[in-house]
Amino acid sequence: MDLRSYQEKAIADIRSSFARHRRVLLVSPTGSGKTVMFSYITTHAAAKANRVIIMAHRSEIVAQISEALDVMGVRHGRIQPGHNMTDDLVHAGMVQTVARRIDLIPAPRFLIIDEAHHAISKSYRDIVSAWPDAKILGVTATPQRLDGRGLGAIFDHMVLGPTPAELIAGGWLAPYTYLAPPSRVDLSGVGKIAGDYITDQLAAAMDRPTITGDAVTHYQQHLPGRPAIAFCVTVEHAEHVAAQFAAAGISAASVDGTMDRATRRDRIQGLAGGKYRVLTSCALISEGLDVPAVAGVIQLRPTQSLSMFLQQIGRAMRPKADRSHAVILDHVGNVGRHGLPDAARNWSLTDKQKKKAHPTQQCDVCFRVFAAGPGWKAAALAETECEEPTDPDCVLRAESQSAPPAPPKQVDGALQVVTSTPEWTGGCDILSAGGPEWRALLARADTREKLDQIRRARGYKPQWVHFIMSGRARG
Repeated sequence: MDLRSYQEKAIADIRSSFARHRRVLLVSPTGSGKTVMFSYITTHAAAKANRVIIMAHRSEIVAQISEALDVMGVRHGRIQPGHNMTDDLVHAGMVQTVARRIDLIPAPRFLIIDEAHHAISKSYRDIVSAWPDAKILGVTATPQRLDGRGLGAIFDHMVLGPTPAELIAGGWLAPYTYLAPPSRVDLSGVGKIAGDYITDQLAAAMDRPTITGDAVTHYQQHLPGRPAIAFCVTVEHAEHVAAQFAAAGISAASVDGTMDRATRRDRIQGLAGGKYRVLTSCALISEGLDVPAVAGVIQLRPTQSLSMFLQQIGRAMRPKADRSHAVILDHVGNVGRHGLPDAARNWSLTDKQKKKAHPTQQCDVCFRVFAAGPGWKAAALAETECEEPTDPDCVLRAESQSAPPAPPKQVDGALQVVTSTPEWTGGCDILSAGGPEWRALLARADTREKLDQIRRARGYKPQWVHFIMSGRARG
């Protein structure tokens, strides 16, 4: 099946779902053409004189949506700072601005939410409540949230697009080569807030030797001269990594949410034009933004967020003109937490069980979740994506007195190719195996070396192999 056929099937499924449900979520991978799909739906809704509002949480994403509507010949207005309201049936807008102008905006027939995993945040819920009769379509590549809250509070039905494996097989996503350390980074002493690692503790843990590996050396070895994006722990870390690349004669720059939009845009476009070979960022270009086709991603930030992980590696998986593989340099062992890019995943609208609740603070401007407690503003400021840090809704509007955490150091370390299907497995995927398939896989792993392959792929600690071997000796 080609990509257009996948898109047509998803659109047909969405239409049939709206016959039975008012709030539908489309889950489809990066590269599957989600913007094309909801723009097509918008075109047909507007042709029937229906009002449509498409919302996103960043100005760059709204600009991309506007460009897609232009391509499809859809007359539309913009709801965001610097743009006046128009009488068009279709509007693309920033959720923050829509929330502030809610009383001035005619109620839409259709409300489309891009990057819909944010949709249970307060600003979104206020908008949904204000327009109870609107049909809602959410689109996301990754509906799983760090805080464990399911999207069922907003959406009552899920439509699935093609899988990453299907898109790779059809040539709509690039095949990949995945390299990671032979064992995972030890983060046992790093606490978590809202499901992910506490930034300052993470930065301190990453400051230990023999953990991150030398990003510059591995770039020169596996991605020489090719465009790449490095994802870092903090803004300061991103600046430090960019300086390391520049010192090695590799043109590089950092990008973060504290920069003005023109500077961010110029640096991202500079990657496409060859001005830069490497861009570094802590989070800004991991989600939603279309960036130039890059050859590889350099992961220098451990994360428990499957959403962040998939968004980041997705930056490199656009098909290449030379049909080359995407190269993922995972210096921090994220593959052991989340599996390979095309691993099978079971998405759900229901809440995920959480072991322990943590006090958190969520920003209604950038929608990131931060620790609520001593030092939380310093950590938040270090990785903020807020475009309007003086916005009255921004939780960071008060200045922090604490310094942000120091960036981690990069030192030598070896990366190895990760594959989930070695020959001896008989085609069984190490990362997704469960139940009878898992028991069969363990039976085939009849040597310590094979068990160690399983351990490394799934991110188990070294003691796991000893435990299995000891059990076999006793039995």
